[in-house]
Amino acid sequence: MNGAGSSRRRPSGSRLKTYSHLERDRRLPSEYELVTTSLLYYPSRGFEVKTPLAPWYEKHQRGSLLTARDWERFCDPRQTTYAKYTALALKGETYLDGVLEAIETKGYDRALSPEWRGTLDRVLGPLRYPLHGFQMIAAYIGQMAPSGRIAVAALFQAADEVRRIQRLAYRMTLLQAIDPAFGRDSKNVWLRDPAWQPLREAVERCLVTYDWGESLVALNLCIKPLIDELFMTYLAKEAEEHDDHMLGQLFSSLDEDCRWQRAWTAALLQTAMQDNAENRTVIEGWIARWGEVAQRAAAAFDGFFRRTPAPSAALASFAAKMRADVVAEAPAA
Repeated sequence: MNGAGSSRRRPSGSRLKTYSHLERDRRLPSEYELVTTSLLYYPSRGFEVKTPLAPWYEKHQRGSLLTARDWERFCDPRQTTYAKYTALALKGETYLDGVLEAIETKGYDRALSPEWRGTLDRVLGPLRYPLHGFQMIAAYIGQMAPSGRIAVAALFQAADEVRRIQRLAYRMTLLQAIDPAFGRDSKNVWLRDPAWQPLREAVERCLVTYDWGESLVALNLCIKPLIDELFMTYLAKEAEEHDDHMLGQLFSSLDEDCRWQRAWTAALLQTAMQDNAENRTVIEGWIARWGEVAQRAAAAFDGFFRRTPAPSAALASFAAKMRADVVAEAPAA
């Protein structure tokens, strides 16, 4: 077909373009902007069909104390799309495959002392349970988020936690090759060992915190950063003192995800405070409520550190600086 009569033309009065919702920036949108902007219709106009779920969103999403006129102004610092996420995950998984293969093929675990294997038995198996909790909370934040960009970041975070759990389980399997009983008592340790109970309380309380904004601050600004730093950094240092350098390599790679999660959370909360100055008071109130819960959970593990200094004091300083950086005076929007 050819000729002027064969082409379909836009009505002469229309000035809409393919990405008109991004036209305000007056530039060609990035791939990240194209695939994450204005994904959700219901935060502004409600669900198309009335269901019993609607009041839940009205109360815990639109009724959250954390408010903004335009959540679409949030931008993930890494600008993570599905394609970018899978490329980064492939790189990370390839590295971790190499670490675990080296452990398996070189008889690495047989050289570890019984004392250190006992510590790992108290850590690796039980740690899967709070990480499952972190994954569930991140998924809930993604479900309740008032913007597609927030939902995307939170759901990639949930995927990161699944990946971390899987790698811990694989590491346990390698240790079971020389000690079949390794990890057998993990659930009981999680439920009853005094060292784990403050963290269990924190996770369980966060799981029933339904305001999406408070859930975000409780997990990503209070509980999770301390627990991530405790295990991914400080336990790795303790492992070095027990001639277990491979644990540090494993955790260092997984910690890259944790650092990104803190970065996107900081960017989101900064955006919220730029949009609405009252959000600073709200965030500070949630930090006051959850910060002590998180610190108590981290401090309970001091007894695991026998050859390196107990990390609770350093973690308190880490948390104070991280939160101060987040709630520092945000520049005007």
